[in-house]
Amino acid sequence: MKTTGFVARRYLFSKKHISLISTLTIISILGVTIGTALLIVVLSVFNGFFDVIKGLLLQNDPDVRIESQASNSFMYTGDMQKKLAGIPEVTAAASYVEGKSLLAHQKNSDKVVEVRGISPEKYFHVNDLSKSLQSGSAALGVQNKKPGMIINNQLKTELGLDIGDTVVLLSADGMRKSLTQFSLPRSYRFEVRGIYSRLQITDGPSVFIDEEAAQRLFEMRGMVTGVDLRLQKNNQAASIKESLQTQLGPDYTVSTWYDLQQALYDVMYLEKWSSYVILMIIVLVAVLNIIGSLTMIVIQKNRDIGVLLTMGFTPSQVKNIFVKQGLYIGIIGCVIGGGLGLLVSWLQKQYGLIKLSSAFIIDAYPVSINFADVSIVLVGSLILCLLASWYPAQRAAAVEPADAIRYD
Repeated sequence: MKTTGFVARRYLFSKKHISLISTLTIISILGVTIGTALLIVVLSVFNGFFDVIKGLLLQNDPDVRIESQASNSFMYTGDMQKKLAGIPEVTAAASYVEGKSLLAHQKNSDKVVEVRGISPEKYFHVNDLSKSLQSGSAALGVQNKKPGMIINNQLKTELGLDIGDTVVLLSADGMRKSLTQFSLPRSYRFEVRGIYSRLQITDGPSVFIDEEAAQRLFEMRGMVTGVDLRLQKNNQAASIKESLQTQLGPDYTVSTWYDLQQALYDVMYLEKWSSYVILMIIVLVAVLNIIGSLTMIVIQKNRDIGVLLTMGFTPSQVKNIFVKQGLYIGIIGCVIGGGLGLLVSWLQKQYGLIKLSSAFIIDAYPVSINFADVSIVLVGSLILCLLASWYPAQRAAAVEPADAIRYD
């Protein structure tokens, strides 16, 4: 009813004088505004950090990975390759062989490393490792009777390696067999062909060799450890996972980029929504002001409420007047606060106004505006404002007209 909205606005924004009630109303609007703006900015910064970390992880992780459920290797058959080729969302697929090995170079220079065997022409379509090459080349084939190897910059520094150096790899299985069968362990020589530099948040392979050489090193005889897939968009990973799991059956495990680093992603989401709950306290303080200001309006306008009831207003209509006052406070605070939060977030995204104290990966706080998060903030603030108006509205609806007019 339009009349209830008109009365609500007149009660809330009196033009006659500035009173304690109008001051509390302004404080309530400011509280909702500041709380809403802060929530949008903070959640946008958390989204920005999430995107940065995700981008770094996806340098090593694929969109989807297929592995064996029962063992650490399986046959990458032509039937599986046809199934993957028949999925339009899959832009590239590459098998790999992975395991731990002892890398030795000269005397007293050895280290246990994670070795990954790849086919460069396929793997580089899934993983942009070739773009991270600092020196040398990605040639892993046999040259001068030695297969090639790519190492990371950290390993180069630790062992004093350089392009053209010869290193020896000895697998863990080879060492175990040499101990149980009393024979010399079989080692393989490789030539360092390339050195890459890449920021890594989690542990990953530090040495890349040819896939066939890795199969010989780890004695896998035509088997692979897994198959990595790159999709048109990584947000398609969940649906592709379900489809692939159904096609391949229970013998295989299909993991998305999120599954591969789930613990880290879950912690980031937990931090984000914990901050949301904590910052909602600011809005909650504003809500308490709304309860106080509306309750004082009910007390001050007790006689007016009695008159309205005698004029034919029902208790539900009177209640609606004060609910609308809470709604108006919420709408004004959310509109101003939402606009302010989006403006600050956009300025930070475009110009990097607030810098990080120690620039490592990025030099300013990253921002990614997610309109789903903005909607959650705005709806949450509005709901709290409506809940705050419930008690004053109930009190106004319970006013007895005769008593209000007689004593006031």
